[in-house]
Amino acid sequence: MGEHIIKLPDVGEGVAEAELVEWHVKVGDLVREDSVLAAVMTDKATVEIPSPVDGEILWLGAEIGDTVAIGSPIVRLKVAGEGNVKDALPGEASAKSTPTPAEASHGSRPSSGPPQEGGVSATKSDAKSPPPAPAAKSARAAETESPSPLWGGARGGGTAPTSKGAAPSGAPRPEGEKPLASPAIRLRAKEAGIDLRQVSGTGPAGRISHEDIEAFLARGPQVAKASGLARNDSVEDIKVIGLRRKIAEKMSLAKSRIPHITYVEEIDVTALEELRAALNKEKRKGVERPKLTLLPFLMRAMVKAIADQPNINALFDDEAGIIHQHGGVHIGIAAQTPSGLVVPVVKHAEARDLWDCAAELNRLAEAAKSGTASRDELSGSTITITSLGAMGGVATTPVINHPEVAIVGVNKMMVRPVWDGTKFIPRKMMNLSSSFDHRVVDGWDAAVFVQRIKALIETPALIFVD
Repeated sequence: MGEHIIKLPDVGEGVAEAELVEWHVKVGDLVREDSVLAAVMTDKATVEIPSPVDGEILWLGAEIGDTVAIGSPIVRLKVAGEGNVKDALPGEASAKSTPTPAEASHGSRPSSGPPQEGGVSATKSDAKSPPPAPAAKSARAAETESPSPLWGGARGGGTAPTSKGAAPSGAPRPEGEKPLASPAIRLRAKEAGIDLRQVSGTGPAGRISHEDIEAFLARGPQVAKASGLARNDSVEDIKVIGLRRKIAEKMSLAKSRIPHITYVEEIDVTALEELRAALNKEKRKGVERPKLTLLPFLMRAMVKAIADQPNINALFDDEAGIIHQHGGVHIGIAAQTPSGLVVPVVKHAEARDLWDCAAELNRLAEAAKSGTASRDELSGSTITITSLGAMGGVATTPVINHPEVAIVGVNKMMVRPVWDGTKFIPRKMMNLSSSFDHRVVDGWDAAVFVQRIKALIETPALIFVD
């Protein structure tokens, strides 16, 4: 038997480090070649790390939320054959054998795990030091009988934690002591009208189980259900990692460095909606076309408006004092996914017609929702569209996607009575809420840009005129 060290591989495009966002394995698991071990995130792209060999997990080298350098050891496996570890790692000898008094007098070093090579420091947590190899089968049994949390200090055996301050059966908890219970237990207690502070937990550290709830209910008259409502004093601490951390950093950067100006305009989309419906009904023999939504029309209108005002299609490097004005129009589409907000990018919208824009939107939306969008597909935008119209809302104040200088927001479409000079007629109306970097775009230019988009959308035939 041997050992195999797995290092964080190069995930491409010059990335020097990545954030660990998920472990798919734990110490003691048996894994097959190509089994997914972990997921890491670079910018907004998530990459899965597979195992190159079969083996048993001996050690995990980082915690969820840690930033790990490319090439740093992240997993150690026990494998058949020699593995790729030729020499014992630091501390390995002391883990595998007991030093004699003479050896001890020379001062043996404590176990320190695989070399970090610029990655996560091994001294940050005891959890990152490789566990001592079991000396005998009985030690393995003891470890199995008394498991410890994956990241909770030493990983060995030991006795299970005692119930800290657990009240005796039937006695309420001391005033101010927070009940320990899982979300499922808390939901059950809430539905039953039970105050968990009145329940004695028999689990580790006084944790309340389903059996404790059943025992409490069995006592009948003691259950307090006077109002049917129970006070909830719980506080859940959620570590900000992965995509949520990236979003937080991006939004903080944008709001702290970009002086926003927001311009809202009402647009009549009645004619555009009629044209869109007609185009979707049109069938061309042998031609498969995607269904058109509002967004492809807006994208084409933005392309034409940018041709008149190219300073809108730019990135501002405020540290260097340079505005990078782009010829190609690369439109980011803010999309909500189960993991959070991502912005896939339709590259070169200026070279796409309505149906090409629609097809690319569909492809990118699917990739974003499934989490398979590549780093290239999630970067490189020069202007962004954000659409909350489906959720309602008359107006928004969209945050610019730094270092861009503009973002266009789509709001709810609604039928409203509009005076045509002689009478009120029903029209489909929608607001556009657009934000601009006031360091680069003057208020006048922002208004001209939005008014140009309005003119194109209200007379959609102009979108097709070069």
